[in-house]
Amino acid sequence: MPAELLAQAQAAKGFMPEDEGAALHRLGLARLPHGPALEVGTYCGKSALYLGAAAQAVSAATGRDAVVFTVDHHRGSEENQAGWEHHDPSVVDPEIGLMDTLGVFRKNIARAGLEDHVIAIVGQSQTVAAHWRAPLSLLFIDGGHGEQPARDDFQGWAHWVEAGGCLAIHDVFEDPAEGGRPPYEQIYLPALASGAFTEVEAVGSLRVLQRTSGAAGDPLA
Repeated sequence: MPAELLAQAQAAKGFMPEDEGAALHRLGLARLPHGPALEVGTYCGKSALYLGAAAQAVSAATGRDAVVFTVDHHRGSEENQAGWEHHDPSVVDPEIGLMDTLGVFRKNIARAGLEDHVIAIVGQSQTVAAHWRAPLSLLFIDGGHGEQPARDDFQGWAHWVEAGGCLAIHDVFEDPAEGGRPPYEQIYLPALASGAFTEVEAVGSLRVLQRTSGAAGDPLA
């Protein structure tokens, strides 16, 4: 990853450790030549910078436009709200009293020169997923960490991963002492139980599963 882009990714607000971001970037380099990537949960764009840098590199190498779609309502997930551990008052819009990370995200992507490669979709994950129809070479789920949001993200998006494509899941903690359980219980375990995915890599809390059965759009058991 170019040093300047890496520095911008490291400096961006977010919760992606450097080793997991580097793994996400490598995964993007491997999968983006085969089709688009989509990220659920964007916040201020930290992980999108790692993926966007991969898309830029793939585009330069292949001459084809590699793109990463990001899906987020930019109002912050449950754990980002006032009174919760990960609340950041600097991203609250003082006029309406709600979080608004869209402007920070757009500035980060613009500063990095990645606007041609990172395409923002602003809306609720469940709503956007209901209208999505394109196969995905890479799906990265890092959305709301409550039980229902995590379940909705899995049910709405995972079946769009194409054969041979990858599902990456952030904040997967098998040990409850290490962190919240919904990404583990509502995304990671159901993906494996479906028989459609096989785990191929683990870096920190990042788990990477490859689709080894079925095709994009096929329902998951």
